[in-house]
Amino acid sequence: MKWRAGRRSSNVEDRRGRRTTSGPRMGKMSGGMLVVVVAATLLFGGDMGDVLRLVTSNMGSSGGATQSSPVQPSAADAEAAEFVSVVLGETEATWEQVFAQSGSKYEAPTLVLYSDVTQTACGMGQAAAGPFYCPGDHQVYIDLSFIRELQRLGAPGDFAFAYVVAHEVGHHVQNIVGTADQVRAAQSRASKSESNQLSVMMELQADCYAGVWANHTQRRTQMLEDGDIDEGLKAAAAVGDDRLQRMSGRAVHPESFTHGSSEQRMRWFRSGLESGDIKSCNTFG
Repeated sequence: MKWRAGRRSSNVEDRRGRRTTSGPRMGKMSGGMLVVVVAATLLFGGDMGDVLRLVTSNMGSSGGATQSSPVQPSAADAEAAEFVSVVLGETEATWEQVFAQSGSKYEAPTLVLYSDVTQTACGMGQAAAGPFYCPGDHQVYIDLSFIRELQRLGAPGDFAFAYVVAHEVGHHVQNIVGTADQVRAAQSRASKSESNQLSVMMELQADCYAGVWANHTQRRTQMLEDGDIDEGLKAAAAVGDDRLQRMSGRAVHPESFTHGSSEQRMRWFRSGLESGDIKSCNTFG
């Protein structure tokens, strides 16, 4: 991606200098355990409360005070933070335009950069849980170490990470327009399998919204380079429910899917990418 000339967002909160003085101890996790935790996160859907409690229960108490301490980020981390700021800025430009076309105003989320653990309205955020959106405080949470996890999942490249950020912002769009509330209300009356299917629809729509963002950004800035789209499609495939279940050593059970298969995630990302129109993202139709 030719991102260095892109629009930087002012809605970034950097908590990387804060350390938890008590509470969860992250420790070292085996590769298999980390895949399981990341897979569990990606399978839970947009509301992170349950998965954060799951991760916390495996690592200790969820309480803990924080203190600030000077942290000198590496050159790679500093560049990654700047990159995320540009991606967030470009999502703001896209959704401001889309909302304005319908006569409304876009309310951008705050993106929180943190290390290891951080407090959220959805519980104690854990780096092992990967990037997530918390509807309770309208914030996207990212530990930049997830870039390396994407590489382990077979989705390297800057655009792969941009897709992840744009997907989480897609959940924010769903939250502020009321889709998330409608789905949660329907899930409260649904069976387990029906609730899972509703979650799949939500996640696939967020994938499609990520594609809409990529389309608008390319038309506006010509930021994408050869190979970027393939990186995004690989990222979508890497976090398909079927692939994650296989990676965690489990049999594939479509009835338990909450995000969709690799094929579905690629298809809906491509739908938004090719059309640039949110009308193409009606996964509930």
